[in-house]
Amino acid sequence: MMSATRTSRPVLGAFDDKAVSEISSALAVLLADTFALYIKTKNFHWHVRGGHFRDYHRMLDEQGEQIFAMTDALAERARKIGGTTIRSIGHIARLQTIRDNDLELVDPAAMISELCEDNKKLAADMRRTHELTSGFNDFATTSVLENWIEETEGRAWFLYETTAD
Repeated sequence: MMSATRTSRPVLGAFDDKAVSEISSALAVLLADTFALYIKTKNFHWHVRGGHFRDYHRMLDEQGEQIFAMTDALAERARKIGGTTIRSIGHIARLQTIRDNDLELVDPAAMISELCEDNKKLAADMRRTHELTSGFNDFATTSVLENWIEETEGRAWFLYETTAD
């Protein structure tokens, strides 16, 4: 029988309260930005137009899938170490640092450029979180961040090269 006073501490118990707080807070911001970037990528995917429609539409769909794939692992990592994570769209809005784009019409080149900058920003934020997790010897989080940094830089590269003519 489970006790009603059960703490949120996982069986791991590998990290002290300071580490749990700082790592889960950093992961929550990354998660909020990942959701913001996902929605923006899908927004642009749905609204792209012009001579490169098919290529941009497909690329943004693929990138959206890759971005969304990170969300569950980010949230679950915070929970595994004993922290909490985002709980609502409002929570995402309070934490996100990637800006929304609610314009009705956005030029396709501007879409690609904006997403390129957003992916570069997300990669830089991941590198800062990597430094934090490394400092707490959180090898598991550090390791997955390395993969996500590579993927995020890859998206930025594709977007950058798409605009080169």
